[in-house]
Amino acid sequence: MGSRRRTSQKGVGLAKTVLGNHDPARSFEPPKSIDTEHLERRITAILAADVVRYSALTNNDEEGTHTRLKDHLNTLVYPKIGEHRGRVVKNTGDGMLAEFFSVVDAVRCAIQMQRGMEQRNESIPEERRIEFRIGINVGDVISDGGDIFGDGVNVAVRLQESAKPRGIYVSRRVQEYAGNLVEFAFEDVGELKLKNIPLPVRAYQVAISDGAARSRLTLALPDKPSIAVLPFQNMSGDPEQDYFADGTVEEILTALSRLRWLFVIARNSSFTYKGRSVDVKQVGRELGVRYVVEGSVRKVGDRVRITGQLIDAATGMHLWADRYEGAAEGIFDLQDQVTSSIVNAIAPKVEKAEIERAHRKPTESLDAYDYYLRGLSRLRGGGKRATGEAQKLFKKATALDPEYASAYGMAAACYVRRKIYGWTSDNSKESREAGQLARMAAMLGKDDPLALCWAGHTFAHVLGELEAGAALIDQALSLDSNLASAWHFSGWVKLYLGQLDTAIDHLTHAMRLSPFDPYLFAMQTGAATALFVADRHEEALYWATKAIRLEADFLGTIRIFAATSAAMGRMEDARLAIARVRKIDPTLRVSNLKNVVPFRQTELLERYAEGLRKAGLPD
Repeated sequence: MGSRRRTSQKGVGLAKTVLGNHDPARSFEPPKSIDTEHLERRITAILAADVVRYSALTNNDEEGTHTRLKDHLNTLVYPKIGEHRGRVVKNTGDGMLAEFFSVVDAVRCAIQMQRGMEQRNESIPEERRIEFRIGINVGDVISDGGDIFGDGVNVAVRLQESAKPRGIYVSRRVQEYAGNLVEFAFEDVGELKLKNIPLPVRAYQVAISDGAARSRLTLALPDKPSIAVLPFQNMSGDPEQDYFADGTVEEILTALSRLRWLFVIARNSSFTYKGRSVDVKQVGRELGVRYVVEGSVRKVGDRVRITGQLIDAATGMHLWADRYEGAAEGIFDLQDQVTSSIVNAIAPKVEKAEIERAHRKPTESLDAYDYYLRGLSRLRGGGKRATGEAQKLFKKATALDPEYASAYGMAAACYVRRKIYGWTSDNSKESREAGQLARMAAMLGKDDPLALCWAGHTFAHVLGELEAGAALIDQALSLDSNLASAWHFSGWVKLYLGQLDTAIDHLTHAMRLSPFDPYLFAMQTGAATALFVADRHEEALYWATKAIRLEADFLGTIRIFAATSAAMGRMEDARLAIARVRKIDPTLRVSNLKNVVPFRQTELLERYAEGLRKAGLPD
């Protein structure tokens, strides 16, 4: 990580060995006098490693321990650091400090170091084995003459001291960056009070055994109650009623998401399990949640029956189950009852006011609501034709209920999709129509996070009003901190406003809330773009590659893949990608690039343009 990419180097030789007791963290305190002209600040990943029981080992066999440690370092540790594009900063007695410009590289390097040491120790008697414990943190450091200092370093060292022999402890920020990207699980060990670190540090242990490898994805649990609501089974005997069952889940998700103390997985990820026979324990591991809700909806004529059950994902134990039945016109009351029961099963002492705030009814017109649900179903089907059909359904909903804020917001969303995919036929006319819908959504939906979210995205992406769009999306997040689409759109707007660190954080959080989202490629594309214009090319290429594997025909994805490939010297990939861009959009030039990536700062636009120019986009 960091603003400038440096050439990685392997550690060479063995530094002086200091015997006896010592405090490794003292080695990282800056000297009293620093040459400020040569100081540099940067964000980096720090790996601290230390030998377990080193004093006892040297007391028993000083020369043999020294020789074995030197061999381990020169043959395994230093080469692994070099392979993962890191550098050895210094040796600290029986320990060492290394930095990496990629969090993922730091974690993978640590795993390979520990696995390599396990293999090397197999034939060595236990009392003579050299074992490491490792701590990894990512943070701001001061660089001076090749050395690094600061709290970011100190936390890594203290995590290393807390780790078990042969273990790896990482900070929460490391887990958030690397949790989706490495093939090993992270076990939450809670908040640790570390020596000389004023605030507790949330720590995770990396599970490096073969049995911890993930079949799909394993996410660490967040530090608050977390829940996923799986698609409810349609028991009506009519496949056309699927949208009604899906809409019921959507309303329960919306209600739960408004509870700020609850971490709610986004619909787009939980619905990847639709139509599948699932193991609830596996769902809990893959989505990183403590609780899972399952249920069914049966709609026959004007009668509706909703069943639901809450399950502890760790044990598979059923915590709550109930059935609700009533007239179709009372569907919202039924949804409220289900939601209240779920909330009370998770936290029996939650205040009644919190539950009441979760009881939001989208409209008093069931006919309008029906059109709205059908519109969502069509919009999620994708494609130009489906988007047009969805837009008509949303407009029917607003015709029946002129105060239906969410329907206005989703109608505006159709214009956003049309622009993103290049389906716009009359830019001026569609911008006016999109603006009218977005303004209605914002005006009517002051307490509707979905309406505000899409209104803000429309303001920013279609109308080019970035500050107004950012304000509406921020308002949506203040109402619903679990709305993955709001974090996603916020990331893009912050990117265009030049707030790169915030953009990366928001896009990363969106991915965590919705790890299987059908628009995950767009989140990854946003992260790649922000990292690229921040001069973090290696990380940018990683995300761009992930995104293009998911969606090879999205212009934004192909563009950033071309730019990052060119910046990294992968010219064949860059040229192929830019040829694909020009085939899809023959009108695109460096000179009109601002129309599709409206960076507020000229410097950022020029960095992006230079990458595409190098890849072969004409001026």
